[in-house]
Amino acid sequence: MRRNRQKAEKHGHLAETLALWFLRFKGYRLLARRYKSPAGEVDLIMRRGQTTVFVEVKARATLDEAVISVTNYQSRRISGAAAFYTSRDPQAAQGFCRFDIVAVPSYLWPSHIENAFEGIF
Repeated sequence: MRRNRQKAEKHGHLAETLALWFLRFKGYRLLARRYKSPAGEVDLIMRRGQTTVFVEVKARATLDEAVISVTNYQSRRISGAAAFYTSRDPQAAQGFCRFDIVAVPSYLWPSHIENAFEGIF
């Protein structure tokens, strides 16, 4: 069982790296990776222009499976972590913020879904 967890974690880190480079090619700049706060965790925090983007990366077999896998509970934890981050970053607090998903389907290019869910702040 532990071996399966390690394999899944390795696959997730690979998907995050792929998503990071995919977004960099689209003009986003990395602010934080695997950001942890008392409220939750965010896979990637990126910025393009005045917009700070909190990104959840999902590696699933299909795009639909990736989007569905972000539960309400998970989106609340991501939103809480984003609120915590924003309270410490004046530029994020004064600009726009949004929540995106980067789906990394098997053997396909990543898909970037902007404004995938709403935050609590």
